[in-house]
Amino acid sequence: MISLISPSEVKQPTSIAIGSFDGLHAGHRKLIESVVKENDYTPTIASFWPHPREVLYKETRLRLDLPEEKLPILEDLGIEQLVLIPFDKNLSKLSAEKFIKNILINQLQAKSISVGANFRFGFKRSGDINTIKLATKDLDIKLKIISILEDKGGRISSSRIRDLLQKSDLKNAFKILNRPYSFKGKVVKGKGIGKSLGFPTANLEIDGRKFLPGEGVYAAWSTINNSSNKIASVMNLGSQPTIDPLLPSAVEVHLINKDINLYGLNLSVEPIEKLRSQIKFQNIDELSNQITKDRENALKILCKHNK
Repeated sequence: MISLISPSEVKQPTSIAIGSFDGLHAGHRKLIESVVKENDYTPTIASFWPHPREVLYKETRLRLDLPEEKLPILEDLGIEQLVLIPFDKNLSKLSAEKFIKNILINQLQAKSISVGANFRFGFKRSGDINTIKLATKDLDIKLKIISILEDKGGRISSSRIRDLLQKSDLKNAFKILNRPYSFKGKVVKGKGIGKSLGFPTANLEIDGRKFLPGEGVYAAWSTINNSSNKIASVMNLGSQPTIDPLLPSAVEVHLINKDINLYGLNLSVEPIEKLRSQIKFQNIDELSNQITKDRENALKILCKHNK
């Protein structure tokens, strides 16, 4: 598998595209195709880490894909290296022209550069495709401008995928991603409430930089430690209004008809369809009855999905 590398470790010369590539959706894949077509150079993706807005404006930028999650997808698409360019205040002050010269040409040895038509970069986002054209016009460097991809719903973008996931519209998010949305976490000890009700749950510790769908109860597939064996599951994402409304939002996963000690293991979760919103029940018995119904509904949905 390709690894995450710094600019100093790059295999040169490169055919390169720069951007966040968050979600690796159809628009990103058009860019990647143009990179991979250049057989004479190492096909490379370069991304800033952390996100510039985190450094400049202290914004929290949750990712559809964390860098290590992108690796197997990029490898399947023909990319040989994912370069993380450390973004800090000093880099933010670099002019667009110096970024092209110092980073793209001198450090990354770019011989082919692919960018989206709306690509902006450099100090105060002053650089655009015309800046790259001017900087490379007398050099032996190809420049490929990839048009913005749209469908019936509008522009295909990472923000649109986030909006769909926030609304729990996993079906349409899947269409734009062209792959299932998933996340993973380490199983940590919880309060054991699910087990006392007869529905043991795995409590997941999720990387705080990962974007999660809207709160609710979902039918989901789970896999243990990157296994290919999918297990039918019910996932609860959010608070626990019946047990303790003051508890923080959490991710709990119940493996249907499985009794496995998961503590310390990694669980990958692929939510398929939202079953219901969170409800405050009158008592524990009502909650237990609803969980039974959730299991039955999840199995029906997952059986249909698996056909």
